[in-house]
Amino acid sequence: MKAYDEKHVKNIALIGAAKSGKTTLSETMLFEAGIIKRRGTIEEGNTVSDYHDIEKERGNSVYATLLHTEWRDYKINIIDTPGLDDFVGEVISAIRVCDTAVMALNAQYGVEVGTELLWDYVDQYHKPTIIAINQLDSDKANFQQTLDEAKSFFGSAVTLMQYPLNAGSGFNAIIDLLKMVMYRFSADGGKPEKLPIPDTEKENAEKLHNELVEKAAENDETLMELYFEKGSLDEDEMRKGLKIGMMKHDVFPVFCLSAKHNMGSGRMMGFIDNIAPSAMEMSPEKTADKQEVICSSEGPARLFIFKTLMEPHLGRLSFFKVLSGEIMPGSELTNEKENNTERISQLFIADGQNRNSINRLKAGDTGCTLKLKNTLSNETLNGKGAKGIIQPIEYPRPKVRTAIIAINKSDDEKLGSVLQEIHTEDPTLQIEYNRELKQLILHGQGDLHLLVTKWRLEHIYHLEVEFVKAKIPYRETIQQEALSNYRHKKQSGGAGQFAEVWMKIEPYYEGMPPSKEFPVRDSQEINLAWGGKLVFNNCIVGGAIDARFLPSILKGVMEKLQEGPLTGSYVRDVRVSIYDGKMHPVDSNDISFKIAGMMAFREAFYQASPKLLEPVYEMEVTAPDEMMGDIMSELQSHRNIIIGMDGKHGKQIIKTKIPQAELDNLISSLRNVSQGKAHITAEFSEYSPVSGEVQKKLADEYQKLQNGN
Repeated sequence: MKAYDEKHVKNIALIGAAKSGKTTLSETMLFEAGIIKRRGTIEEGNTVSDYHDIEKERGNSVYATLLHTEWRDYKINIIDTPGLDDFVGEVISAIRVCDTAVMALNAQYGVEVGTELLWDYVDQYHKPTIIAINQLDSDKANFQQTLDEAKSFFGSAVTLMQYPLNAGSGFNAIIDLLKMVMYRFSADGGKPEKLPIPDTEKENAEKLHNELVEKAAENDETLMELYFEKGSLDEDEMRKGLKIGMMKHDVFPVFCLSAKHNMGSGRMMGFIDNIAPSAMEMSPEKTADKQEVICSSEGPARLFIFKTLMEPHLGRLSFFKVLSGEIMPGSELTNEKENNTERISQLFIADGQNRNSINRLKAGDTGCTLKLKNTLSNETLNGKGAKGIIQPIEYPRPKVRTAIIAINKSDDEKLGSVLQEIHTEDPTLQIEYNRELKQLILHGQGDLHLLVTKWRLEHIYHLEVEFVKAKIPYRETIQQEALSNYRHKKQSGGAGQFAEVWMKIEPYYEGMPPSKEFPVRDSQEINLAWGGKLVFNNCIVGGAIDARFLPSILKGVMEKLQEGPLTGSYVRDVRVSIYDGKMHPVDSNDISFKIAGMMAFREAFYQASPKLLEPVYEMEVTAPDEMMGDIMSELQSHRNIIIGMDGKHGKQIIKTKIPQAELDNLISSLRNVSQGKAHITAEFSEYSPVSGEVQKKLADEYQKLQNGN
């Protein structure tokens, strides 16, 4: 297979909402280029892109899949991405390494919720963007409404390249404003007839063509001068202006498609060949220390690993982009992060599950290799003469969580190692063993994300697992001061144990004035690992307790802070003052004062009006206007406080504060009532007191558990 140079490789990512037709479009592009002889369909489960069992079972993409076409002396690498928020990590990786994003819009639904999330990443990486309005053959297709929504959402950069002559069930013709011809397709699609623009469309087409010429000219001073001089631009001059505009994010060309019936994809592929920028024309990649990496085959070899996949019977498959130089089997590269050397044993070009061997890949190209030993996604491999680590991809925080257990307890260790393996493939899935909650917890982007993980565990790794409700990391504190004392005395032959501790505890807050009741000789302010503070004051006078026993008292208090008296939750924001006590010249020791300190704190805590705190999150819900009634009804059925509302691009944005105890279920409910069209983010905000009723219920449950009931 031919190795293309950096001038003749184009990397695109197909992105868009679920059911916008990305996988069908990728299938059509491969068919149009002759890579495949027959087009598969989602319904039949035989597309090149969606080849995993879970994708066939669900009927939508779960993984980003690397494909390629060869079209008129250019190689187009395609990454077909999932359309659901749950798998956004796959989309971000694709956007990161593509040179052009192709945003597929469903002509039936326009700019859907979730597009904004994708656009944030496209904009962050400043990727040139093509807008592909697909499914123009659908009965409910509305091209003009979709175009208007795109202009409202993406701004004035939306640039019409084509418009359909007859969108709807009879769609078969496109007016092309760059070439000023009409493309008419047969019922089977494929190569269209090139026909003159009908008389009825000439005036409108000329008007839109002139707007396109102006758009191309305004991106370059030389072109603008030519435009003023000639009153127009030829096709090559327009191509130049459009490319400059795409790279500046001033031009987002709009194309018309019916991917299902193979209409319009060839024209868009020709545009990608001729106008969409290659990697060498894009702004150079940068290392973490801001050094530029020039995309040139003449430079030192450098690879960026953007995706890792564990393939049954094959092992670890690593997908990469060649940022500079060239790579071939036998190349030895260094992973600076891990300080080790990797040898590239095999090189492949991937088309879904099919991998074709190649003997060389040059700068700007993408490929994959098998069995890298110690290199994972988001890492850099450098050849001789290359230094530095490429800036890593930043993934979004998880939105939902669940605890997970192995049904067979002998699988506990295997479950942990398998989950770590899955995490290497999918960095947006986070695994945590929470010592506080004593649970293994999965954090993901949504319920579907977690369920797919469960499916993989059961069907690929043959582990029977169960999801159980993740516990809430409550906190305990106090609302008033209290005094207590405790004497620990134990005599059982030989040396005994004796310690007596008198303490005062108070609610702590920032800027709290020093205690006046008991002068402080020494004070420690401890930032607790679970949040909040403990202030520990030594107020002993007259040597009632030797200073060497104070650390043991502190150790006893700290131990009780890790299992609060009320519910066993961590305690925070307390000031403890040790102001008196007694010791014995023979029987006093560290363990005695540790026990006395712990018990004195426990007794004081109950007298200090203990209060249970719960984690509260700030949540933002974005949904279409017409769904606001259902969204608000669902919110009202949970404990939350609305803190703001705003409208944008035909969507409503609701900001609310909600306890974590409600959050996990609420996110699922909101996605259900919005038919998956609500985009939800949540970030921890603060700890806030629970109601007296909830506190009593949780405290009673804890006491029953302690008593063995």
